[in-house]
Amino acid sequence: MDMINYKVLIADDSAFMRTLLSKIFQHTTGVGEIVQVNNGEEALKAYKVQKPDLVTMDIDMPEMDGIEAAKLIKQYDSKAKIVIVSSSDKKNTRDEAEKIGVFGYIRKPFDRLEIKRIIDDLSKE
Repeated sequence: MDMINYKVLIADDSAFMRTLLSKIFQHTTGVGEIVQVNNGEEALKAYKVQKPDLVTMDIDMPEMDGIEAAKLIKQYDSKAKIVIVSSSDKKNTRDEAEKIGVFGYIRKPFDRLEIKRIIDDLSKE
């Protein structure tokens, strides 16, 4: 059986969070390549070029927020797997993310196992 090597796009304006998520994904079986961007606008551009298997998306970012970027990515590719990773736990934000059809919603601070579970869920798709 071939080894799965998912490409992951991390969109977060915090360098600390991008690094933390990258380290977790680097130590997760099934993740090959990791691409990092600073905002939603860069996430949309990178998605179109990189065609990642998974996107982790912060909500509060400059240029374009994560909800808007997620909407535009889903319009571009309805099968896109986007996981919101945010400190925001506002019900309307969560509802909006679910309406878009995100793959998951993880609240910061998160547990490493939550991130690894996403990859497990991705391999079941």
